[in-house]
Amino acid sequence: MAQMLINGELVGTQSGTTITVRNPANGEVVGEVPRGTAAAVDAAVGAAAKAFPAWASMPATKRAQLMHEAARKMHEVVDEVAKLLSLEQGKPLAHAKLEASRVAENLEYFAGLADKLRGDYIPLDDPAKFGITIRRPVGVVAAITPWNFPLTLFANKLCPALAAGCTIVLKPASTTPLATQRAIEAINSAGFPAGVINTLHGSGSEIGDALVSHPRIHKVAFTGQTETGKRIMQLAAKNVTRVTLELGGSDAMIVADDADVRRATAAAAIGRFFNAGQACLAVKRIFVFEKVAEEFMTKFTDRALKEWKLGDQFAADTKMGPLHTEHQRAEVESQVADAVKRGARVLAGGKRPEGAEYAKGWYYPATVLADAPEDSRVATEEVFGPAVPVFIVKDLDEAIAKANSTVYGLGSSIFTKDMAKARRAAEQLEAGYTWVNDIQVAYDQLPFGGTKQSGFGKEHGIEALEGYLEKKSVVLASG
Repeated sequence: MAQMLINGELVGTQSGTTITVRNPANGEVVGEVPRGTAAAVDAAVGAAAKAFPAWASMPATKRAQLMHEAARKMHEVVDEVAKLLSLEQGKPLAHAKLEASRVAENLEYFAGLADKLRGDYIPLDDPAKFGITIRRPVGVVAAITPWNFPLTLFANKLCPALAAGCTIVLKPASTTPLATQRAIEAINSAGFPAGVINTLHGSGSEIGDALVSHPRIHKVAFTGQTETGKRIMQLAAKNVTRVTLELGGSDAMIVADDADVRRATAAAAIGRFFNAGQACLAVKRIFVFEKVAEEFMTKFTDRALKEWKLGDQFAADTKMGPLHTEHQRAEVESQVADAVKRGARVLAGGKRPEGAEYAKGWYYPATVLADAPEDSRVATEEVFGPAVPVFIVKDLDEAIAKANSTVYGLGSSIFTKDMAKARRAAEQLEAGYTWVNDIQVAYDQLPFGGTKQSGFGKEHGIEALEGYLEKKSVVLASG
């Protein structure tokens, strides 16, 4: 059984109960973790608070050295961690290895920034005085992460927090705790002082709420559903705790009449069907100009039918594993059924796959819909699975207006050879990220975050550090 890391020690269950983790491909048990308690929350937060002064005052070059060593330790366990991730989450092993490797890369990136944080010199009206600003770590961070990309998303919080000089308490999703716990143990073995990194396991209502509400937590970093993000804001308000929220999305892709259609369909397929469509940044609505609509529909449907093979996550030719839970599949099925009932045409997928190899898992195929009503659920809700509606539009004005007609504003993309169209889309699409002629991949070097009900605050880039630092003003007068 996996354990929790509190104050440098691995600890088991205090409640006497555990959480069972199952493989979504067949329902088999793959492991257990201890179910945390309120006492465990107090212990983890207390350990992080105790460790904070020494960690914050440690020379940044030393923190960077530990992070570089942690990256090396993470590289050593990539295969082990990836296998656990595939087992508990359902994604193909090759994709899990990419995600595990990204943790090490993220550590390296922020290790390189740790000793480059600077303040400012500000001249004042009085020549006998001048001002400076200094940056101080905010304190103890609570990081709460979801099940779809558990490794990537804990690294997005852990790495800038450590680089800034914060200590952290991490709570992974209760259905995908195994890979995260093993990765954290490897990272912590680099020599971090006790209490700098801590983990807790349990449900959001029990452990998550207690963690967010804790008076010694100074920042909450959360990725997950928008409704959960709203609750976190309410709980954090009690102690005026700062928050970074990376929430849901309904990302639009625009395919203009001058687009490279082959390239656009390849990007749309990866953007929608990678990780079985279970990504906040997935392409969830496609708007295609009339001139290229028929060609796009034909090629995109062909990719959905032929390229995105469903199967066991450890089969070499699997491109898409099962959905993570039975509830997740049922939700996608319900959204598709609503669209079909109201006139949508199914061009690919649309029903559970048949065969003994799929009987025990939560499988659902790559699904393409045409003629879905604009007020149908697949158009207005976040679809967290491999189903996507394609809409035909007459021009860029209509495409942008319809892309913006959502409460979400996370990612967006456009395919066009006309840089004037690309610039208009980049300036007018209400989203935190816009890709032009490219797949939707978030880069370490660029800030990532949403607008509207997709959240606020940034992960990735130098900007991510701002959420873990306080800028303090100092006035210096001659003695």
